[in-house]
Amino acid sequence: MPGRFRHAGRMLYIPPAFRETDPATLHAVIRDARLAILVCAALDGAMPWVTHLPLMLDAEDGPLGTLHGHVAKANGHWQALVRASRALVIFTGPDAYVSPAHYASKREHGKVVPTWNYVAVHAECDAEIYHDAARLHAVVSRLTDQHEGARAEPWAVGDAPEPFIAGQLKGIVGVALRITALEGKRKLSQNRSAEDRAGVKTGLADSADGGDRDLARLME
Repeated sequence: MPGRFRHAGRMLYIPPAFRETDPATLHAVIRDARLAILVCAALDGAMPWVTHLPLMLDAEDGPLGTLHGHVAKANGHWQALVRASRALVIFTGPDAYVSPAHYASKREHGKVVPTWNYVAVHAECDAEIYHDAARLHAVVSRLTDQHEGARAEPWAVGDAPEPFIAGQLKGIVGVALRITALEGKRKLSQNRSAEDRAGVKTGLADSADGGDRDLARLME
C-alpha cells in the first residue's frame, strides 16, 4: 500500500476547517509529542491492545516515515502486533478548554457554547517486531540521545556498564512502525469569525496554564 495523507477522515473525524495535510507540520507534531499511544486490534475480539510509549520518527525511512521504539518483553502487545501486523499510533499536541467568554459574539447575541481546541495526528502503520540486540541497542541509544539532548549534562547509554545494558536489552523487543497513512487535526477555532478567533487567542495567551498558552501560540 503506498504511503498517503488521508482526506476522508476514516481514522479520525476531521471537519474540513480543521484538516491538516502538510507533511512537515504533521511530522513536527509527531516530533514534539513526548509520549505516543500505540493501538492494535486483538484478533480474538477482545478489547484492543494499547501501550503508551516514546517513539522516534525517521522521516526519510519510507514515503511517510517510520516510527521506532520498544516495549517490554512482558507486554503481550508486541505479540498482538505480530499477529495483526497493523497498528494505529496517536500523537497529541497542545489542548485547551475554550470558554464562550472569549468570543466577541457572546456580547453580540449570546448564542455560543464551550468547546475544546487541540492538535492530534493519527498514523496508520505496518508493524515490525525484532529482537536483534545490536538493533535494539541502536534504537535505545538514539531515543535516549533525543530526550537527553536538552540537558546540561546529558546521560548516554554508554555511561552504564555494558553487561548491565546487555541485560536490560533482553527485557525488551523492538518496534518499527512504517507509516502508510497520516491524518492530522488542528482545531484552532478556524470555524469562528476573525473577532471570535482573536478573542480565543488573547484569552488563552493570558491564561495561567502553560498548555493554554502553548495552544495560543499555534493560533498566531
